[in-house]
Amino acid sequence: MGVSMLGSSWSFRLSPKTPPSRTPNLTESVPICLKMRPCHPYPPRPLKCRSMSEDYVERSSPFEVKKELEICFDLIHRLGRGILYLGSARIPPNHSHYLQAQELSREAAILLDCTTWSGAGPGLMDAVTKGALEAEKPVGGIKIEKEAGEWTASKFHPYLPPQNYHTCRFFSARKHGLVDAVMRNNVSDKTAVIALPGGVGTLDEMFEILALIQLKRIGSELPVPFIVMNYDSFYTKLFEFIESCEDLGTVFKGEVSALWKVCSNNSEALTYLAEFYELP
Repeated sequence: MGVSMLGSSWSFRLSPKTPPSRTPNLTESVPICLKMRPCHPYPPRPLKCRSMSEDYVERSSPFEVKKELEICFDLIHRLGRGILYLGSARIPPNHSHYLQAQELSREAAILLDCTTWSGAGPGLMDAVTKGALEAEKPVGGIKIEKEAGEWTASKFHPYLPPQNYHTCRFFSARKHGLVDAVMRNNVSDKTAVIALPGGVGTLDEMFEILALIQLKRIGSELPVPFIVMNYDSFYTKLFEFIESCEDLGTVFKGEVSALWKVCSNNSEALTYLAEFYELP
């Protein structure tokens, strides 16, 4: 019998050392000899992941991420810090959450007289962009090249001026930029984080910012209000899970609830912001 070793320049043939006319007994010890013969080597082939996007460019230097960070920071410096909205990019314009988010963005921008920030994508991100534009307040966005929703293939926003947003290649740069957009280093700064209903990406951003606040690593000299919009009890099961964590001891009682304010409707959120900043 013959055995060929792929990728090698040799193939190995195993042959019993017994006369061909006699079938050996299974109990006999049959010596094996190796006969090696050269064969044509296989040329090396580069490995490529089939699922890799054709437009994907691998990070070749940390300076590429640094460059994107500088662009995000410059964008925030020009437009000003303000309210950051997190939320789903998949909610359609006729959904009640979309309409509520648009109204909240409009009224909150007027109340705090500040810039509105978001991921500048579709869904609820589009709702808050429209709301802030209705209030005639500045709007900024930090997009990501790959995002759920109808604008996935485009790096461009359909109606925001290009100087008001930046499309990132790297999530790390985008997240740093979004966090920087809510920093409060002066009493006159009025910022907030508002979490609208969303999926995996929204939860990722919510808890990343909460962890920074909890560990006092967010970089803000003054506290930043964090609001969770529990439209139609959307996040109720998440709150129940946190209670389970408290029962198990993975978080202390009241530890998470002290980090955010849960609001069921826009009126509660606006009232909380007005009280937080002592506004009429």
